[in-house]
Amino acid sequence: MSIGRAKHIHLLFAIQLVSMGALEMSGPFWPVHLRSLTSSEGLFTFASVAVYVGPMLGIMLTSTFWGRMGDRFGHRAMMMRALFGLAATQLALAYASDVWLILMLRFLQGACAGYIAPAQAYGVSIENPARRAKLFAYLQVSTNVGSLGGALVGGVILDHAAFFWINFSAAILCTVCLISVWVLLPVVVPKNAGRDAVTGAAPIGKISILRSPQIVSLLTILGVLLLGRMVTQSPFSIYVLNIFDVGNWVVGLCYGLLALGFVVSASLWARYFEGRAARDVLGGMCLVIAGCVVVTLLAGVTRSIFVFTAMYFVWGVLLGATTPVLTALVSRAAGDHRQGHVLGLAQSTAQFASIAGIALGGWFNQVAGLSNVYFLVGIVYAIGLVVTVFARARADSIARPSEIPGE
Repeated sequence: MSIGRAKHIHLLFAIQLVSMGALEMSGPFWPVHLRSLTSSEGLFTFASVAVYVGPMLGIMLTSTFWGRMGDRFGHRAMMMRALFGLAATQLALAYASDVWLILMLRFLQGACAGYIAPAQAYGVSIENPARRAKLFAYLQVSTNVGSLGGALVGGVILDHAAFFWINFSAAILCTVCLISVWVLLPVVVPKNAGRDAVTGAAPIGKISILRSPQIVSLLTILGVLLLGRMVTQSPFSIYVLNIFDVGNWVVGLCYGLLALGFVVSASLWARYFEGRAARDVLGGMCLVIAGCVVVTLLAGVTRSIFVFTAMYFVWGVLLGATTPVLTALVSRAAGDHRQGHVLGLAQSTAQFASIAGIALGGWFNQVAGLSNVYFLVGIVYAIGLVVTVFARARADSIARPSEIPGE
């Protein structure tokens, strides 16, 4: 990696860490704030879910569109557009005191922002194609570290000041990130710029990416795995408190260990899978997913908090091999001129799967009982394993030989 390119990748890491951390400053505390704004139990229950689902829905509905715009006008411009959207909506949220207005702004935040996909696409445009898995792992580590740090900083602010200052501070941080992208990151001309006019080729997007069976199968695997991960999102704290009879700090510890496992393993997994053919990567992914089945089932049957916390850390380590590596395969399967489109589609898939996972977990908790939720996670992962086995059988054409070192 050249010194200039390495510097820009590190800048991407820092900007994503700060911007995602700014958003997560308010993340854990929205129910606390919403409770202070309404006395209606029904409205509070609805708003406590909608305040998280709203941004996901906004990103799901718009990421593919913004990705296509990035392919046409440049991904740096889309990063700046997203950061402006984040700064503007965070500032508006700081002054919003009506529950319905907050929910509308949260939806607009997702629809107008969607920073991660253009940041990934910009990184792809300046990084060596053979290092894409490592790039995606690096950027996702920044997201996880930012989320952990942001939640901690938000808690400190809330202990000493009003909720207003969390969102106001986040707006300032997003503005700083916007200025940093504008000043420090170079413009990268989209690879399809002028392509249609010069060659007479069909415009980008006329041929649907979804006609590629490789991309469809990879997005399906990605979606199923994320769905399984999000099943426990809603009932997690109640499960740990009820099953193990521990303090709130243990709940936070278990939750943090999942993220810690991801952070410490993602780059190592990316290095392990770097340069391998898609068939070999999916073969390794089958073993990783099988490990997720075993770990989540063990978490579901154990009544030892020590075993449970250990399983959560191992689960995080295994998750470090899933999303970054699969996203790199999706990126590799698309042409260089469609990176914004395909990564936006991957982001939409991730958000849809997250919403479906949260909904499925909440429904299953009501129907089958809290104690069985991890068995559902194991079943979902088993389905993902079956899909991955079938995808591996037809994966030979995904990897382009020019992107595999030594071929």
